[in-house]
Amino acid sequence: MNDLGPTEIRIPAGHATLDGNLTIVDRAIGLVLFAHGSGSSRHSPRNQFVARTLNNAGLATLLFDLLTPEEELVDMRTAELRFDIDLLAERLVHATQWTELQPATRDLRVGYFGSSTGGGAALVAAAQLPDQIGAVVSRGGRPDLAGDCLPKVKAPTLLIVGGEDHVVIDVNEQARAEMRCEVKIDIVPGATHLFEEPGALEQVAQLASDWFMRHLARE
Repeated sequence: MNDLGPTEIRIPAGHATLDGNLTIVDRAIGLVLFAHGSGSSRHSPRNQFVARTLNNAGLATLLFDLLTPEEELVDMRTAELRFDIDLLAERLVHATQWTELQPATRDLRVGYFGSSTGGGAALVAAAQLPDQIGAVVSRGGRPDLAGDCLPKVKAPTLLIVGGEDHVVIDVNEQARAEMRCEVKIDIVPGATHLFEEPGALEQVAQLASDWFMRHLARE
């Protein structure tokens, strides 16, 4: 599967402008937007690894910063914005709407890949865009942060959790009980929150790829 390599793009999001990297592949089956976790960015090596796996499977990807550089500086001091799930979800909605206006992506079905707090933001955004989002994958995510939006999510959702990440397993199981869509929990044995163990991130990437390929491919 050939891709054109990542293109640096800028996404208008209300009063903010967000930096991103868009990778388009030949005959793309869908487009996956990444919502990174606490204190992270589009440069997250874990998300970039997953994105490359999705690209190789035939999926376009968009990794972008949920916060502006100025907001990042504030968040580094206070850690207040990384848990502002409504703000992060709003940024994800803006990015989704941006892709719908671009010739290269407007015809592709959209999925979300959220990590940590980004998992909560992805579910809130999916609840707000029920007809546009075809699938959600959460890696070590905090779906509990989506709160009242959980029952409103329509997109088939895969919750991937490390087997040693016991607290996050619990919150994911509680979130699954509140959801009304197709939802599945996959536990990666022996993995902790960041999936740094040998082979763990490869399992995450393959599970995510399979989920998106199944749910984003058009009939």
